[in-house]
Amino acid sequence: MALLEVSGISKRFDSTEVLKDISLELEKGEAIAIIGSSGSGKTTLLRCLNFLETADTGCIKVGGETLWDAKLPHTQSESEIRKKRLHFGLVFQNFNLFPQYTALQNVMLAGELLAKEQPGYKANKKRIHAELEQQARDLLAQMGLSDRADHYPHQLSGGQQQRVAIARALALHPDILCFDEPTSALDPELTGEVLRVLRELAANNTTMIIVTHEMSFARDVADRILFMDGGVVVEQGPAKEVIDHPKEERTRQFLAHYGN
Repeated sequence: MALLEVSGISKRFDSTEVLKDISLELEKGEAIAIIGSSGSGKTTLLRCLNFLETADTGCIKVGGETLWDAKLPHTQSESEIRKKRLHFGLVFQNFNLFPQYTALQNVMLAGELLAKEQPGYKANKKRIHAELEQQARDLLAQMGLSDRADHYPHQLSGGQQQRVAIARALALHPDILCFDEPTSALDPELTGEVLRVLRELAANNTTMIIVTHEMSFARDVADRILFMDGGVVVEQGPAKEVIDHPKEERTRQFLAHYGN
């Protein structure tokens, strides 16, 4: 059984159909890269998978459990969706760090908020805080940012901020880590440091969905590639096969224009 099963996802904004009957599967430990030109529906698909947008049709399952189904109203309550978002970690294009918190505090924040909702929090507050802090420091070390733990976002480069955002996403131990163009807001010299982290995550069999415009990265790091155009999946397959030997004319045209 695939870890993630997505079937029949469609999404319309007013009269524009942005996603048209999208289906995909993702195995545990697999990395999928989603490529396509601007407006092809890539980000909207990622936002639907993270419940930041509500699809009009379809079903999303993780580990065999139905998280959301357009035909089942009980799967669509905000309280249920809030819990189900924890299955996914999302790293945005523009970091979205809280400017008033240090890098360490940004990584710890979601875990602390969740801990406060647990019945035994007050009695175990010091222990829980210490555990969350240690985990956050370990994650920042993994990102190569041990010496930046007490820095605020404005004191960090764009690449450093994005690595803090990745550590923050990892802190909640999501089943699937999602990236929406993680290098698009970075200068070329800072892109490499974020791509190195993604390569390491892929080497450690982190389950990932990566929307990216970095074709060479997608070819070398992803297990599979989905090429989207006009709100549909035009072609999908092993990464090197899709990039080096595309079968569909639309894929060939895109790669001829955007390939790097």
